Amino acid sequence: MTKLQVVSTCVIRSQKSIEKKIQLTPWDLQLLTVDSIQKGLFFHKPNLQQHRELAKSSSEIINRLKISLSDTLNHFPLLAGRLVVSKNSDDTLSFFVDCNNEGAEFTFVTAPDLTVADILEQTYMPKIVKSFFPLNGVRNYEGVSKPLLAVQVTELVDGFFIGCTINHCVADGTSFWHFFNCWSEIARNGDSNLIVNKPPVLDRWFPEFVASPIHVPLSKEHVHDEFDLPLLEERVFHFSKENIAQLKAKANSEYGNDQKICISSLQAVLAHLWQSVIRCRCGTNADEKFSFKLLIGARPRLQPHLLEGYFGNAVHFVNVTTTAREMLEHDSGWAALQMNKVVSTQTHEEVMNFYQSWVKNPKIVKKSEVVANSLIASSSSRFDVYGNDFGWGRPVAVRSGAGNKHDGKMTIFCGAEQGSIDIEACLTPETLHAMGQDTKFMGAVSKIEIV
Repeated sequence: MTKLQVVSTCVIRSQKSIEKKIQLTPWDLQLLTVDSIQKGLFFHKPNLQQHRELAKSSSEIINRLKISLSDTLNHFPLLAGRLVVSKNSDDTLSFFVDCNNEGAEFTFVTAPDLTVADILEQTYMPKIVKSFFPLNGVRNYEGVSKPLLAVQVTELVDGFFIGCTINHCVADGTSFWHFFNCWSEIARNGDSNLIVNKPPVLDRWFPEFVASPIHVPLSKEHVHDEFDLPLLEERVFHFSKENIAQLKAKANSEYGNDQKICISSLQAVLAHLWQSVIRCRCGTNADEKFSFKLLIGARPRLQPHLLEGYFGNAVHFVNVTTTAREMLEHDSGWAALQMNKVVSTQTHEEVMNFYQSWVKNPKIVKKSEVVANSLIASSSSRFDVYGNDFGWGRPVAVRSGAGNKHDGKMTIFCGAEQGSIDIEACLTPETLHAMGQDTKFMGAVSKIEIV
């Protein structure tokens, strides 16, 4: 059995200390008791002929990553800070980020007998991938004492995995990849004075009717929100550009054109997957209700839009709900239409309604509330995952960590080839194995070619 060996752990700080306090918004505060974001990338080791300056030793690569991370924190000082909590006179709590430069955590680990292919060529994700990420099991409110950013670089026989854990109260998926993209750009160019092409906007957005800091009633029930997870497995389903186009065209020809709407590529893919999950779950009652929780991004919906580079959370959940009977009586195009209808209601006014109602009645997301008869889609196929070149080539695959995983968690990534989509599905072994035998579903799934 492979054992990881910790080589070193250190603290990386920004070279520029600033005094700045960043208040948290409802989008941030709703995530206090869930886990951090955990995403990471596999890379092959630098080719000796093409990258002689990088291929001398692993220690030189690790040193370059540390230096470039420090340079990147100059632009993202909140990631080197900590959460600060204060108790209010009404027994509520308020939180802000103190950019105090206490630093990010950087760990270098080796897996001396493990290759990239050992991970990527498996049908189901090996459990060891979870140990490629730092701060496992740390919840966001623990950012008062734990780093808001932790990086673990795991050296394999023929590659590296760069895993990042970022406190979800300070960043959503858009911001996570904004940071990752900037870090790789600075590392690739080796220029500490590089001005990133989209500098982060650190100040949070508050509408005029909201006074900050916001008061949050965080109870022990939220903090000690524990529950037993069933045995879970994970598998990546790859949808090629061609297969996605077929799913989208079929859904729109049957359900879109007559109603003058356009079902998106992602809606067509998620509906196809949702229907298979319901077909394959054991003991499903036909009249049982099922929901698909979709993350709605506020950035393009607000009028005016949030500033480009807004760094923080700007998302909330919406539910698409139906019964097993309705799902199985129709094809996946019908399910995609239900998603489309719900998403199309999310206007500027609806985003503002969420914001205003949350301030009046704060609702902290509880992990135990999102696991029953529901799928949740997180991340996005629009994020620039495969553009993260640290100076020795593009990544070959992306994976997420153990954070916020439960039966029904679907993590969306762009595929390695342009226009494709990968869905990292976390389900019970019985459901996941049955989906692999579901010919209707697998007919739209392509084999992943590892470069």
